Formats: sequence, structure tokens, C-alpha cells
Amino acid sequence: MRIYLAQHGLAMAREQDPTRPLSAQGREDVTRCAGFLSLFEKPRPVRIMHSGKLRAEQTARMFAEAWGVAHVCAVPGLAPKDDPHPWRARLQDMREDVMLVGHLPFLQRLLGLLLCGNDAHDPVRMRPGGVLCLERSKDVWQLLWYIYPALFYGEDD
Repeated sequence: MRIYLAQHGLAMAREQDPTRPLSAQGREDVTRCAGFLSLFEKPRPVRIMHSGKLRAEQTARMFAEAWGVAHVCAVPGLAPKDDPHPWRARLQDMREDVMLVGHLPFLQRLLGLLLCGNDAHDPVRMRPGGVLCLERSKDVWQLLWYIYPALFYGEDD
């Protein structure tokens, strides 16, 4: 089983729009990553789940469109401050490839839990619009790859 973890793309500032949709840069970043993955990544997730926040939903729908995934839905437990432990148990029971689109620090904590057994560890620096792929073999999760927008056009920092 594979799980794809995606941090939503760059969002507009709360002062610009309190619903915090993706910014123009955020849409561009997600478009690049989603387009790249649509060409090269197989298998693809069977369904894409997101937190329900607008920026996560927009990101999820962009990946779904690029991959041709029909099932996209909001699920509880993917908000920024949610506990990752229930997801660890939930993922152990899943057999199909899925994508989770969410926020920091939740995704960072889930990664630490899956890869290191400790949600306080930060094994990978996640970035807006980035996606990483984990694969479970028996009860062990391994990082297969990670892409993020700056790979396509360089880093500013």
C-alpha cells in the first residue's frame, strides 16, 4: 500500500481573504507537481481525502484532476492541530492507495509517527504544494520519494 501525503499549496493571507484559498503561486505550484506526477507516478491513489479547508480541497481537486481520481472527499482528523495517532491506526487497516491533503503541523507529526515511531520527530521538511510517497511493507513504512515545487524552478532561501 502507498500513501501520498500532500501539503496544500501556498494560500492567500487571511487579511486578503479569510477563507484562505490558494494564491496564484499556490495554484501554479500544485499544477506543476500534479502534472509531473500524472506523467510518471503509477500506481495512483484510489481516493483523495482532504481536511475540508478550502486550500486543502482546492489542492486535492487539482491532484484528482491530473491523476483522473474520481473519489475526493473531506474527512475529519486532518486539520493542522489534529492528533496523528488515529490516522496511524487507520492506515494500518487500509489496503488501497490513498492521498491525504492537509496542513502542518499535522502532516509533519504523522510523518514522524509513521517513519520514526515518534510524532515529535521531523524526518522530512515538508513544503507547500509538495507531495511525498510512503509505502508500507508488512508493518513498516518507507519513504519512496518526495517532490516539491522548488525542484522545478529553484529555491529562494
